[in-house]
Amino acid sequence: MPAQQKKIIFCVAGVLSFACALGTAAAIGSQLWVKATILCKTGALLVNATGQELEKFIGKIQYGLFYGERVRQCGLGGRPLQFSFFPDLLRIIPASIHVSVILFCTVLLVFALVGAGFFMFNAFGSPYETLHGPIGLYLWSFITCSCGCLIMILFSSEVKIHRLSEKIANFKEGSFIFKTHSEQFANSFWIILGCSLVQFLNALLIRFAGFDFPFSKPKDSGTVTGAADLMY
Repeated sequence: MPAQQKKIIFCVAGVLSFACALGTAAAIGSQLWVKATILCKTGALLVNATGQELEKFIGKIQYGLFYGERVRQCGLGGRPLQFSFFPDLLRIIPASIHVSVILFCTVLLVFALVGAGFFMFNAFGSPYETLHGPIGLYLWSFITCSCGCLIMILFSSEVKIHRLSEKIANFKEGSFIFKTHSEQFANSFWIILGCSLVQFLNALLIRFAGFDFPFSKPKDSGTVTGAADLMY
């Protein structure tokens, strides 16, 4: 492939990787990872609420990696409460998983920036070492994509398996019990998914530029030459 086309491909990959870093930074600081509605089960059972009456007992909750907001309703109107994971919720959440998610988000951000820098270096500079060349580009893309996948797996398990929304909903609640009525992942979670797909796309762009995948076996030139000699 001509050098000019390779430069264009590396520039595109670098811009995508930098956009991935910006998206990850925005996701880390956002509280829109999960949106959910919570049902005040105790209040609904007290008045035997059904149908439209349940709406008076359904509150809302949204949160990210560091803080969030909860609006509880138990038939007396919405009462908002803002909370932070550190140190407010540290005792009730799976702290090891939550800290791991934050750690992998940081690694994703750092390596996305590193990858963007090396993509631009390969586009406008002269690669002179393995980690500056195509194998290094595959490495940065692989690490970033892997971190994005781990973030989604860990955070999904924290929310779904460990019932994070219910734990937050029942935070500082003595006599009332809340249950998750509906739950969905919000924009920041899907940004991480998009970043993982972008890094996978970058690996395909490197291959499209004419570089083989790392550890791929080179063709045996001797065998090909011998077959050609037999033809003559």
